Amino acid sequence: QLRLVESGGGLVQPGGSLRLTCTDSGFNLATYAIGWFRQAPGKEREAVSCIASTDGRTYYADSVKGRFTISRDNAKTTIFLQMDSLQPDDTATYYCAADPNIMTVATQLCTRYNYRYWGQGNQVTVAS
Repeated sequence: QLRLVESGGGLVQPGGSLRLTCTDSGFNLATYAIGWFRQAPGKEREAVSCIASTDGRTYYADSVKGRFTISRDNAKTTIFLQMDSLQPDDTATYYCAADPNIMTVATQLCTRYNYRYWGQGNQVTVAS
């Protein structure tokens, strides 16, 4: 059973950058689909970015395209979410999620109900 841990959140000014990481104590996540989701107060949890286990294809929410980048390290033990040009609307608790099922299309990969394992969440606050 995975125990995902996120880190790297915090307070940043508008236009700044943060890099979130997601890992499970060095466990190889290569065969898991990974998603980053976020939830702002009073809002539904939404997909931010997802990466497939099969071919590494990636998907992004329209609101973060061109600003956020999802990636895996070479050892496939850590997932990153590089967040640039952050805006106040990006303020939320960010969660990483993993699932062993093979998912390749965005409608599967970026749907929160398809993920079995979740991290505890990491707060990102964008404010001046």
